[in-house]
Amino acid sequence: MVDTEYSTLEKGHPISIYLQEKNVIYNLINELVETDPEIEFQKFYNIFNNLTTIEKRFARKENQFFPYLEKHHWDGPSKGMWSFHDTLREQMRMLRADLENKNIEKVIINLEYLLEGIYRLLNVEETILFPNALNLLEEKDWIAMRKGEDEIGWMLEKTPSNYPENNYIHPSEDFTQRDMNFTSPDAAHYDEGYMTVDQVNLLFRTLPLDLTYVDENDKVIFYNRGEERVFPRSAGIIGREVKFCHPPKSVDTVLKILEEFRKGTKNEASFWINFKERLIYIRYFAVRDADKNYKGVIEMSQDITEIKKIEGEQRLLDWN
Repeated sequence: MVDTEYSTLEKGHPISIYLQEKNVIYNLINELVETDPEIEFQKFYNIFNNLTTIEKRFARKENQFFPYLEKHHWDGPSKGMWSFHDTLREQMRMLRADLENKNIEKVIINLEYLLEGIYRLLNVEETILFPNALNLLEEKDWIAMRKGEDEIGWMLEKTPSNYPENNYIHPSEDFTQRDMNFTSPDAAHYDEGYMTVDQVNLLFRTLPLDLTYVDENDKVIFYNRGEERVFPRSAGIIGREVKFCHPPKSVDTVLKILEEFRKGTKNEASFWINFKERLIYIRYFAVRDADKNYKGVIEMSQDITEIKKIEGEQRLLDWN
């Protein structure tokens, strides 16, 4: 399928936005190949940095696009294409390391592999992913998908049109009642103290960490919407099977944690990784009721880069 066959799509439709981004990607690639890193190193580096914002495209697909395909029983992209995203991420990481070391010979070699992979991905999107999704998904799916994209962002200079164009609701003001048949309606009871729903939402938005709650059926039922999340999350993951919410290379580990939590042999698992030059602490906690019945898992991710630097004591207020 070529661009002309998408010409009937309205402004702001998710596929229309992906096609706009495709043009941005092609332009950046053309600039990159026309720039000699040995002669114009800084220009080359800046263009490469702009190209790496393709991560936003990957994140939108993984957190918004794929969940709606899964709801219509097509999980192939969640497995195969996500793995390919991870391959491209690794290639970008290697190329960045080559640039920082000013190893121009390796830069030229690895750039060829990266661009070949991006071209291949764009072709699969346009000839397989997008046309099949247009046949499979309903109008309400596209509208809901577009709402969640604002939390992740785009490669575009300007925020794209809403879809439908007059249908924008800021995520913080989105009180849409969604179908929650996978969870209990009794979700506003607190053991200690009294808080309104608004206060609870403010609490979760203010916490300096990412929280995700997966219920006993392995469905994501909650995530907090903080100002600066470590990992992208959007409304598309609500009701999604947790195995589709992680990179394919991590799925086996996540499923093993859930299995041991469910059996009662373990209650906590911890990891720490380097991510975008930050140290991220990831912890999983089994959730159990008073009778020790398994009720799901809390995933907590926190940027501890600055915390790790703390030494000694600071007992006085220092706002200077």
